[in-house]
Amino acid sequence: MPTAVRRILFALLIVAAQWLVFGRLRLWGTYPDIVLLYVAWIGIQQGRRVGSVVGFGCGLLMDMIYGTWGLHMLVKTVVGFLVGLFPASERESLLILPRQAFAGGLVIALLQNGILVTLLALQTGSRDAFLVTGLWLGASLYTALVGVLGSVVLGR
Repeated sequence: MPTAVRRILFALLIVAAQWLVFGRLRLWGTYPDIVLLYVAWIGIQQGRRVGSVVGFGCGLLMDMIYGTWGLHMLVKTVVGFLVGLFPASERESLLILPRQAFAGGLVIALLQNGILVTLLALQTGSRDAFLVTGLWLGASLYTALVGVLGSVVLGR
C-alpha cells in the first residue's frame, strides 16, 4: 500500500478516535487532542510540507465534524508547518522517551491551544477565564499526558 494512502487512512482513524473516544474523555471540561499529536509526529518524521498537508487534512475533517469551519484547519496547518521545521535527523529509528513526549506534547499543545483560544476569544468576544485555565492550560496538560501514554505504549 502506498505511503500516502496509508497516511490518509490512519488520519481518518485518528480523527474518528478523537471524535468518538477522546472527545468524550473529559476532565474538568477539557479533553486531549490526539489529532494534534499525530500531526506533530508526522511533522517530525516527514518535515514541514507533509506536516502542513496532514495538518490541513486533519483540521478540515475536524472542522467538518465539529462545525468550526476553518478554525482547526488553520491551527493544525500552522502547527504541522512549525513542527516540521525541526525534522528528526534519523527518521528510521525515531524513539521518543516519555519525558520527551511530555515536554514536546506540552509545548506543542500550548502553542496550538494558545492560537485556538485567541481565535475563539476574538470570534465570540468572550473573556471567560475557562478559555485560559481550562482550554489553554488544562487541555494542553491533558494532551501532554496522553502523549506520554502513547509513547510508552508505542515505544515497546
